[in-house]
Amino acid sequence: MTTDRPAWVVALTRRLPEEIERRMAELFEVIVHPHDRPMTQRELAAAMDRSDVLVTTLSDKIDARLLSEARPRLRLIAQYGAGIDNIDIEAAHRAGITVTNTPNVLNEDTADMTMALILAVSRRLVEGSRELLDKGTWPGWAPDAMLGSRLSGRRLGIVGMGRIGTAVARRARAFGLEIHYHNRSRASARTEAELGATYWDSLDQMLARVDILSVNCPYTPATYHLLSRRRLALLQAGSFIVNTARGEIIDEPALIDILEEGRLAGAGLDVFEAQPRLDERLVRLAAQDRVILLPHMASATREARLDMGEKVIINIRTFMDGHRPPDRVLPGRP
Repeated sequence: MTTDRPAWVVALTRRLPEEIERRMAELFEVIVHPHDRPMTQRELAAAMDRSDVLVTTLSDKIDARLLSEARPRLRLIAQYGAGIDNIDIEAAHRAGITVTNTPNVLNEDTADMTMALILAVSRRLVEGSRELLDKGTWPGWAPDAMLGSRLSGRRLGIVGMGRIGTAVARRARAFGLEIHYHNRSRASARTEAELGATYWDSLDQMLARVDILSVNCPYTPATYHLLSRRRLALLQAGSFIVNTARGEIIDEPALIDILEEGRLAGAGLDVFEAQPRLDERLVRLAAQDRVILLPHMASATREARLDMGEKVIINIRTFMDGHRPPDRVLPGRP
């Protein structure tokens, strides 16, 4: 006589799309956090104590101290997201806990939003909308009203030519932008030829030559403040920055200083260094229509969220069956 093994307990730190939660409930015993907000460290510790799998999001700080206190029952941390900078991967590995994520489902959506921000900053879209809504009266069209900058012929510098950076380049190419990029390794000759892309081994040299800078690299210890005060100062007057990657890649106080001094034409930021807290100076700049701020929504499409959930389920099921999950994250790899 055989006995069915107990159902795996899967704890969710945040509410997921209804379809994903329903599917999970069919497969596992699911514990859902009753409050749809980031868990406290105490709440995370309690969830880890009573579950086999913890489904985390980027707002959950899973550090070495928390992992050192995890009971042997916890075997898998399944990140609902591609980025894993909120998890101490080394500490999880030492504790014998497998970590997975959901890569390659956000590429196109993030690239779309990157291009949207490039258009919005260069053509003053938010400012134009505010002109109609806030003032209440509109005098009508005028030859010198709301003048922006043409994209065609301008030079776009991409920091991080991975899947997202390449998707951004394809979109930008269609708008007539010249593609320049800096990456840890050079793209293939075929990709460069397709995009007409120029590779810069020196980030400093590229920064001094581009009109628009798009940040698309992952956040790792090596990319913390990659765009430092010194490097930001290399950008040409009249250029602008778009960031849909991670806020920590840019030295945010330095960027604000340069924007306040008028040395850049603007910025489009979807991520922030201390999010969800916003620097008050950034808010003031946004009120003055000198920057565009978005609430980390580059990947916020229904399709992306469902695809992320499906990847989480596949990773859990594969792990439960004794196999290596397809999206396992190993120490030392971004």
